[in-house]
Amino acid sequence: MKVLIFKTSSMGDVIHTFPAVEDARRKRPDISFDWCVEEAFAGIVALHPAIAKIHTVAIRRWRKHLFNAGTWREATSLRRALQAGGYDLVIDAQGLLKSALVAKQAAAPIAGFDRASAREPSATLFYQRKYPMPRDLHAIERTRRLFGLALGYEPDLSTLASGIVPPLGGLAGIDGKTAFLLHGTSREDKKWPAEDWIGAARLLAERGMTPVTTWSNEREKAVAEAIARTVPSTIVMPKSPLADIAAILGRSTLVIGADTGLTHLAAAFGLPTVAVFLATEPSLTGPRGAYASTLMAAAGGRMAPAEVVAEAERLLKLCQVNADKA
Repeated sequence: MKVLIFKTSSMGDVIHTFPAVEDARRKRPDISFDWCVEEAFAGIVALHPAIAKIHTVAIRRWRKHLFNAGTWREATSLRRALQAGGYDLVIDAQGLLKSALVAKQAAAPIAGFDRASAREPSATLFYQRKYPMPRDLHAIERTRRLFGLALGYEPDLSTLASGIVPPLGGLAGIDGKTAFLLHGTSREDKKWPAEDWIGAARLLAERGMTPVTTWSNEREKAVAEAIARTVPSTIVMPKSPLADIAAILGRSTLVIGADTGLTHLAAAFGLPTVAVFLATEPSLTGPRGAYASTLMAAAGGRMAPAEVVAEAERLLKLCQVNADKA
């Protein structure tokens, strides 16, 4: 059986789909999986060994150049590739009209959430198989249950495995423990103040850890450089391809992050990960992993660096205890 997965974006949503793929890989070894994803996240999808072929879309870019001949050539090429895939089933785990419209191009039966469960009910007009799912479940559990219903097995929800490992690479010449600080995120109301990141970096350095951070735009660069000025042992990575960041992230001792895709990736790698949530609801979309913890600030409140670092130390100790038992 050949199955095409549609989960095109965002990075966190893509990472939340890995446990469902891992369930299916174990329960249905007869199935081969391909994936259709936004071009920016193809390298993330490639981390899972069960994915054979990756089709990329560029819906965000195509919308900006809808009447460009190049856009239509890319879309036509994608349609041909999807139809040539010979898929027995498409699982649209995105649940959006845009994902359903592209999924339809594969000319195969589409499975997804039913009208009451999908993020955009209109998407279900294109589904041949529709499954009800409570909306108050975490996104990971919803997707695991969807795959189980579509592929005929019961997922073991008492366990959680992403099936991914960090790519090769890392920071050369760095001895000792590193703490990756993921301060950048898409919305201002999700950002922990720069002075709090500085405070956390200072506390980590006092504990013998090397803070590491990176940036993707000028505003984030200013925060990264402010951390390094105050805590000189901090390593500021240059703006880098996602695969390079993932390799360094995956070999960190500890990760502290805002509500951003790389924080979800750290949790999926099984790293001690503290997520600092200020504006979004972690019970539905927060990072999940063996050593992942989410701290939620009270409405209008602040999250003290000491509190965050104390939680990080707790996770590190738990990780060490379990490693000693293994």
